[in-house]
Amino acid sequence: MGKVKIKKSDVWIDMTPMSDVMTLLLTFFMLTSTFVKSEPVKVNTPGSVSDMKVPENGVLTILVSPQKGANGKPTGEGQVFMSYDNTKELGDIVDMMTTLTPAQKRTFTAEATFGVPLDKLPTFLSKSAAVRNKELPTMGIPLDSIKGQEMTEFQKWINAARQVNPKVRLAIKSDADTPYGTIKKVMSELQDMDESHYYMITQLDTKKAVQAANQEVK
Repeated sequence: MGKVKIKKSDVWIDMTPMSDVMTLLLTFFMLTSTFVKSEPVKVNTPGSVSDMKVPENGVLTILVSPQKGANGKPTGEGQVFMSYDNTKELGDIVDMMTTLTPAQKRTFTAEATFGVPLDKLPTFLSKSAAVRNKELPTMGIPLDSIKGQEMTEFQKWINAARQVNPKVRLAIKSDADTPYGTIKKVMSELQDMDESHYYMITQLDTKKAVQAANQEVK
């Protein structure tokens, strides 16, 4: 008996619908994603059992990092830096603080983090990006009061941000190794300005959160 030959046929799958879906997904992610700027000042936040989210817009973040020596260990008080997510308002804020050239202002608003004494800011912004990234971590916004002036430079930045946007939210993001004295000083500066509402940014410690939940159940 002869073998029955099965006729082979090519299988053709229309990939057009899948291509359309992939294009829509790509477009969606491109429109909804935000580009993360390179931050020259790295802050490793301490762990916490709270998972309350900080608003994504209109937040002036106060970064406090430890001052580290050559061996990478904290050597004293941390330095204070700031970041703001609204470029237009950030330009208005710096206009209230000092006078910059158009090129310096563009550089300032493009930076992810700022924190240079006002008397050094114009010169700092005129340097190359590589030099700025190297020098910024060694600087910081002064917390010390200036003779003959009611507010410190730190308070002036907060006040300028509040005038530009009365609804601006404040958030403190400190490093896990930042000396408590520096955090306390920042809080005291805010308290002197009647700024008592602000967020404390931490990272969720899953282990501690589970332990806290178990204790509540008991």
